[in-house]
Amino acid sequence: QVQLVESGGGLVQAGGSLRLSCAASGRTFSSYAMGWFRQAPGKEREFVAAIRWGGGSTLYADSVKGRFTISRDNAKNTVFLQMASLKPEDTAVYYCAAGPTIQAIESLYWYWGQGTQVTVSS
Repeated sequence: QVQLVESGGGLVQAGGSLRLSCAASGRTFSSYAMGWFRQAPGKEREFVAAIRWGGGSTLYADSVKGRFTISRDNAKNTVFLQMASLKPEDTAVYYCAAGPTIQAIESLYWYWGQGTQVTVSS
């Protein structure tokens, strides 16, 4: 069992930056791939980024490629999402998730956090 808790969300102006963190409990954190997803009001949840268990491989949605960076610190059981050049369309609740492999398919992740709100003002 893995429990995930996101933090770092908030209100930021367009063009600004935020860093989200996702702290995981459980001794097997390092064996899971980790992903970030987001859900904007009135929209379905969508994939943002994912990172392999060892951190050597990453995957990004086209909409965030070049602006967002996912990383992890297995010693601290934490995964990060560094977000730069934020746009109003990045406004959403951001969720982290843990699963068996690096992937963009939401249904294949096993564990989810409660989400953290990111609001980007224009």
